[in-house]
Amino acid sequence: IEDTLLVLSYGVLKDTSDVRRFASVEAFIPKLVKVLRVPNSFQYKFDRLNPISIQYQADSIFRVLTWQLFVDDNYYRYYGDIQMNSRELKLFPLVDRSFEIEKPMEQELTNNNWYGALCYRIKQFDTPQGRKYLLFGYDMHSLFRRSKVLDVLSFQEGKPVFGAPVFYSEHPTYRHQLHRVIVEYTAEATVTLNYDVGLEMVVFDHLIEIEGKHGEGLVNVPDGSYEGYKLVNGRWEYIPKVFDQISEEPPRPSPVLEDDSKSLYKSGKQ
Repeated sequence: IEDTLLVLSYGVLKDTSDVRRFASVEAFIPKLVKVLRVPNSFQYKFDRLNPISIQYQADSIFRVLTWQLFVDDNYYRYYGDIQMNSRELKLFPLVDRSFEIEKPMEQELTNNNWYGALCYRIKQFDTPQGRKYLLFGYDMHSLFRRSKVLDVLSFQEGKPVFGAPVFYSEHPTYRHQLHRVIVEYTAEATVTLNYDVGLEMVVFDHLIEIEGKHGEGLVNVPDGSYEGYKLVNGRWEYIPKVFDQISEEPPRPSPVLEDDSKSLYKSGKQ
């Protein structure tokens, strides 16, 4: 079944025909559910299923499977499942409704109302309200713009909940308390959003606005400095400047291209 899933997943990701891409994703979903119904399927790693991102967290009580569908130049749709670690299948489908969510950084969401993204890393953390998980995601967004998404997952009465008011900031352009962090930038740039083990904090590029080169209006590009969030008493405190040293090179006039063709989903290296 994994061989069939691999063929279908490449059709979803790579086929030049939108009709065949939609047909592939419609065939892929029931095949995936079928194989996940095999007892103890959680233990199977799907190592060859590269077009699908499969991420585990440290306590191994669940895994997150996500993938994307290219609809057109300005719309990508995301799909996913949360599979719990149990002998019999316990699965929560993730339904991407990001196109309907007006204030995504301020809302608590459910698996049926998910802000879709490809999950490339999970980081667990503890709060006075219990254990939660940071989900690091990548959203190809549109022709000229990309996004990195830092979401929060918790379980309430056994069901997944996305977003929590755990990001605290005095930054002039941010609300003081955010449910998730979304970093939007030009499609021509490479932008980092990840957890740095050595620094013990979330680190991401500081962005500045410039005029886009293709008539798309203002876009965000990295300027060579970094911001972050550090865990303090169960909440993530905003750090406006992570490194004090100044780069020996000025910011690139043309940002480094991010290669969307690379399969980074399983590496966690975003």
